[in-house]
Amino acid sequence: MGKRKLKIQIIIAVFIVFFLFAGVTAAAAEPLVSIDGSLFDESPESASTVMKLLLVLTVLTLLPSILIMMTGFTRIVIVLSFTRNAMNTQQAPPNQVIIGLALFLTLFIMRPVFMDLNDRAYKPFMEGTVSQEEALNTGASIIKEFMLKNTYSQDVNLFIELSDGEAPETLDDLPLTTVIPAFITSELKTAFKMGFYLYIPFIVIDMIVASTLMSMGMMMLPPTLISMPFKLLMFILVDGWSITVETLVKSFN
Repeated sequence: MGKRKLKIQIIIAVFIVFFLFAGVTAAAAEPLVSIDGSLFDESPESASTVMKLLLVLTVLTLLPSILIMMTGFTRIVIVLSFTRNAMNTQQAPPNQVIIGLALFLTLFIMRPVFMDLNDRAYKPFMEGTVSQEEALNTGASIIKEFMLKNTYSQDVNLFIELSDGEAPETLDDLPLTTVIPAFITSELKTAFKMGFYLYIPFIVIDMIVASTLMSMGMMMLPPTLISMPFKLLMFILVDGWSITVETLVKSFN
């Protein structure tokens, strides 16, 4: 599990770095070391450049965790794994394909949110029109809005009660420490519900095949060996991957 988690984080970091590479390059293009060898001179512009670069590097370090826990990646990768297990195809498609598909579906679903973050928080901060605190608050508000749209109200109420805090007047006043675990819990709940519905048609095929083999006296023949081709045939005829992907995309608000 440790190696698999590390592989997921490496893949995510490589793809997400592309979106922030231009900003990092622009920040790094300015000289950070003055003539006398200090890290930055006494000018406010140089100090601001260093702070911006440090902030970007910090965000890049946390990007894998952010992408996994604060986007739709968790729901997508769990549902795709359930789909593979329901068909009983072992390692087809392999883990790399499932993770890659989940990653690009996540980027597709989160694109409006990322664009909003870039336009309202990242660009103004890099241009110096807003302070670091304002940029962070704006970015947190945008992410929080997406998460709350896809979080069950009972999960939000649960973590408000567990925090022993007073219920805020509006959802916008909820801290991220409450919203994030509620969002993750809701994502797991939604993913397992979708996985349950995915299993039903495949279980029906298994039951039909098992009953047929038993009536024919072939009790020594494993039913899964016979049912798997029928599962694949059904999945192909109904264009299962397209339906699964479409359902996943439309399941997000």
